[in-house]
Amino acid sequence: MKTSKLILLVIIACLVVLFFYYDLQSYLSLDYFQAQREVIVQFYEAHVWQTIAIYFAIYVLVTGLSLPGATLLTLGAGAIFGLLVGIIIVSFASTIGATFAFLLARYLFKETVQNRFKQQLGPINRGIEKEGAFYLFALRLVPAFPFFAINLAMALTSIKTWEFYWVSQVGMLAGTLVYINAGKEIGKLESFSGILSPTLLFSFALLGLFPLIAKKMLDYAKARKIRGRYPKPKRFDTNRHL
Repeated sequence: MKTSKLILLVIIACLVVLFFYYDLQSYLSLDYFQAQREVIVQFYEAHVWQTIAIYFAIYVLVTGLSLPGATLLTLGAGAIFGLLVGIIIVSFASTIGATFAFLLARYLFKETVQNRFKQQLGPINRGIEKEGAFYLFALRLVPAFPFFAINLAMALTSIKTWEFYWVSQVGMLAGTLVYINAGKEIGKLESFSGILSPTLLFSFALLGLFPLIAKKMLDYAKARKIRGRYPKPKRFDTNRHL
């Protein structure tokens, strides 16, 4: 491994170790957020753009280094910023962070992995070249795998950076909307009785149903793509023998 790559890898490893050594993940827990939510909201109301910039930077850093806490940050964005602003912040921050993680992994590991497993990765690379956008979109739409794992895995393929970015942005948008909406409703809770509110129950129902809905959407998209390969006849002949 080149010296520049080794230095970068050491820096990243040090940042990850410091994150866990100083227990920074406790600041990305639901208990801490609920305890500090009012303070954060008040700071946001007094310093709108500063709060957005700080939150955006933290989100990019967490996702870029593949650290735990992205789910809490997504829910928190809904509770702090509301639906519209929360979606804008998280949509761009999550995609930029994912692309940053993608580029890091590609710079550090792609050459080594491709050279060592060139034969095994050949079919995967050809598949990515043929329908890489649709394949990545499917992974983003159906959250069967952790998103950080997708970032690292796609970095080892031949998919282009811009294609990775815009497909990730579009593919994660539906899930972002569901989580932001749930966070917005959680932010309105003033007592445990609020848990039974219809809006919050609907938000949690969306969280549970989203993978199923996403799978149905994906199946429909696949079927439509297959049908698109064959031209639709101008007319249909009837079988006169029946």
